[in-house]
This record gives sequence, structure tokens and C-alpha cells, in this order.
Amino acid sequence: MKILLAILFGGVLLANASYANQSAQEQIVDNVHSMWKAVETNNLKAYLKHIHPDYSVFGESDVYLHQGKDKEAVDYGDYLGRVEGVRTFMHQPQVIIRGDTAWITYHWNDAGYSSGKRFTSRGKATRIFVKEKGEWLCIHSHFTA
Repeated sequence: MKILLAILFGGVLLANASYANQSAQEQIVDNVHSMWKAVETNNLKAYLKHIHPDYSVFGESDVYLHQGKDKEAVDYGDYLGRVEGVRTFMHQPQVIIRGDTAWITYHWNDAGYSSGKRFTSRGKATRIFVKEKGEWLCIHSHFTA
């Protein structure tokens, strides 16, 4: 059954999937892809649409936890001002839903240009989402390069 579900959902393994949760799991993956699309198109507003007001993040090189959607807006606005042509790809995503809380784990690789110089990176991620008013919002992210 898990193999069939993985095939049906483009390689996304649905952990403990039930019919009722399938669309929620797809929505979590779609939200991450939408966040990346916003980076590709330099659209901070579209990116922030998926971020919870209480968002926190441990970035790849962060020493300290960054907290709050306002802080993320400043940090990502700065990032978008320095990069262009960024493309990100997800590998081995796994989504788990527990009520109005969900988390996704995956590997990523990306490439783009920063200050005119090509960069690439790859790593692992965990993102936690909460469902509020019918929307899945990212409340925490942890990235390891």
C-alpha cells in the first residue's frame, strides 16, 4: 500500500496515511514548493503567506534560533535582495499529520547566483506546520547543510 501511495503522490511517502489525510499531506508538500517558487520569483509576500506569526528557524549556519514572522521577513527580504535564479529540489519527502500539526522531512539541493557568483547547496530539512483557519502554516524550520 505504501509503495502505491508513494507512486500516486510523486514519491511522497505518506506515513500512516488514511484517505482523509491524503489531501493535507499533499498540501504540505505543495506549500513547501510554493515557498520555493516565491524565492524563484523574488516574491517575499508570497513566501510569507505560508509563515506562521510565531515562526522560528534554525538555518544551516545560524548560531541562534531566529524567532517571529517579522524577523523572517527581514532575513528573507535580505536574502532575496542578494540572490537570483534560485532553483530548489526536494528528495525523499515524508509527511506526517497528527491532528492540526504536521511535519515534513526531506533532503534538498539548490543552485542559483549570489552577488553574481554561482552557488549550490544541499542538505536535510524538517518543517513543522500547524493548521489554523483551514490553512497549513509553517511554524518552525530546521535546516542542516
